[in-house]
Amino acid sequence: MKKTPGTDWKRLESMKDEEIDTSDIPELDDDFFNEAELRVPVKKPVTIRLDADVLEWFKNQGQGYQTRINSLLRKYMEAQQSR
Repeated sequence: MKKTPGTDWKRLESMKDEEIDTSDIPELDDDFFNEAELRVPVKKPVTIRLDADVLEWFKNQGQGYQTRINSLLRKYMEAQQSR
C-alpha cells in the first residue's frame, strides 16, 4: 500500500507568493552567505551497461540525459541512506 502524499499541490500552485506563510523560515542574511561553502561532487567517468531501451528513452528526453541519470541515481542513493 502506497503512502498518500499530504501536499495539496493544486492549491499550492494556485497561491500567489504573498499568500505563502514563510514565518517559520529564517531569512538568509549576508553572514550566512559569507560563511557558506559550495561543495560540488567530483564527477568520474565510468563505463556502465544499460538496457538499450532504457538508454534510448533517456537520450530521447534531450540534452543532459547523463545528468538526469545521475540525478535519479543520487535520489535512490539518498533514499537508501535514510533507511
